Amino acid sequence: MTQNTLSAADVQPLVLDIVKEQTCYSESDLRLDQAMEEGLGIDSIILASIVDELQQLFAFDTKLNTASFNTIQDLIARCVNVAVTEKGQQKLASLGVEHTVQATPQAPSVDDATVPSTHQTMRDFVADGSPDLFSKVRKFNDFYESQEQTGNFWYGMPLSSKCENRATIFDAYQNKEREFLMFASNNYLGLANEPRVVNAISDAVKQYGATNTGCRLIGGTNHLHLELEERLARFKGREACIVFPSGYSANLGTISALMGPKDTIITDVYNHMSIQDGCKLSGAKKRIYKHNDMASLEEVLKNCSDSDGGKLIVADGVFSMHGNIVKLPEMVRLARKYQARILIDDAHSTGILGATGSGTAEHFNLKHEVDLELGTMSKTLAGMGGFVCGDKEVIDYLRFYANSYVFAATIPAHVAAGLIQCIDIMEKEPERLEKLWSNVNYLHSALRECGFDTGDCESAIIPIVIGDETRTMELGHHVRQLGMFCQTVVFPGVAVGDARLRISVLSQHTKEDLDQAIEILLKAAQKVGLPGFSR
Repeated sequence: MTQNTLSAADVQPLVLDIVKEQTCYSESDLRLDQAMEEGLGIDSIILASIVDELQQLFAFDTKLNTASFNTIQDLIARCVNVAVTEKGQQKLASLGVEHTVQATPQAPSVDDATVPSTHQTMRDFVADGSPDLFSKVRKFNDFYESQEQTGNFWYGMPLSSKCENRATIFDAYQNKEREFLMFASNNYLGLANEPRVVNAISDAVKQYGATNTGCRLIGGTNHLHLELEERLARFKGREACIVFPSGYSANLGTISALMGPKDTIITDVYNHMSIQDGCKLSGAKKRIYKHNDMASLEEVLKNCSDSDGGKLIVADGVFSMHGNIVKLPEMVRLARKYQARILIDDAHSTGILGATGSGTAEHFNLKHEVDLELGTMSKTLAGMGGFVCGDKEVIDYLRFYANSYVFAATIPAHVAAGLIQCIDIMEKEPERLEKLWSNVNYLHSALRECGFDTGDCESAIIPIVIGDETRTMELGHHVRQLGMFCQTVVFPGVAVGDARLRISVLSQHTKEDLDQAIEILLKAAQKVGLPGFSR
């Protein structure tokens, strides 16, 4: 070992200090041999921050990345015999580690780069350790401008028409409005443009005004809110329902209200960010299990079986970037075995799964085995807001302890009127759901036959998995130029190295729409030289 490097004994306190600082865990919670994501519940953004800080302290020959380690022990090993920077020496001194090292030139910061690398990803701009808070903002701006110029970043392009199977969108790259095949909408059953829904909203606006200007507990409750909650509870087959301003705030408020520092949340690694943020806000211990892996879930439950407090298993019903369905029957069995509660987020399940479209629990015939069924009303239900259904005593508790309900203005009465109408139509017109699944099955089968990797999708969300972000961006660019609008998903929507196109199928899509989409995807795959697709 050279004079300006550290042994494992010297590296360990330094690495542990950084991990504790970024995760707010105590040292007793940090098992060195436990997986950082699945076991310790450290999400990808926090991992990126840990990596960034270590790169300020060590002069790695090659850039450290989160794919190169799995446990804290692995991370310590990566830092052994690596030259320490001047900043690293200062950190060692602050920790009282008695080890003398020679000064080493600090590794160049990202600020030294004049041209953004084509291999940069969104994760590179999460944190940079600079005392200038906006340092990362400037770096990202350079990256963002370069992506816009090449037509890869299309996020936020405005529609100038209804969002149906086809939509008119302003293409900033071509600087004009164009009609696109729309495969980036969550309007699964076409209810957002249904005249009966629009008329119900219009009539309610005239009767009740633009908004309630208050939270539900203080002057913000309209009789339509109560009717909506009753209808949603009946639709889900539950005792009661609470409506939040959004699906995001429903997860945030529910998880943070029910869970505290003595409790443990067990969450799928691919759960929606609103679930992850609810975990952080609650202050509870978070443990992550491998995606939809029930053996991994049981291992995590075993490891925290002796923990104080309650346990809550949280999972998406349909995973929004992968399109597969949670393995609910096995999850229910494990919850019973280890005395845990279950919360299922039905954001992309409501209106889609089950004989009547009521969601994941109905899909598996487990209607009364899920403690809390959560959802959003901005997708199939074609409005705004979120909701949670469950036992009445739990729902009543949330009305007073879920801060994102108590201290936030509610959805306007006219939005509630439209949502009630949507539930009416879903119950009276099951053919909409039948048409959706006919379209899903047709498109999914065709894409698989063409050779596209669609992962394990089982829903109206069909991914085309590419992996590399640069190639995915290029593929998305060509797809849009050929007239199809779908989502290009990169970090933080998915992990780095798992980039994909995300296709949302609607009941409104015609066979012509689906066939044209298949043709476009094939042409785009050939243009970018996707493996398996000849030019």
